[in-house]
Amino acid sequence: MARGVELLKVKSLTTLILTLVFACLSLKGQVSQDFLTVYTVVIAFYFGTQSRKSGEENP
Repeated sequence: MARGVELLKVKSLTTLILTLVFACLSLKGQVSQDFLTVYTVVIAFYFGTQSRKSGEENP
């Protein structure tokens, strides 16, 4: 169980950092297509796993 909590913290921290970087790059107008692709995949994965986890907790 502790390993799952640690993984959740790492995923949350990674997503938060990427979102901050995305916001900064957006304000500067310097978002590259490669970064946007990576950011979209990470966000989709994070929220997909969160959604699936919520579905398992509430049958």
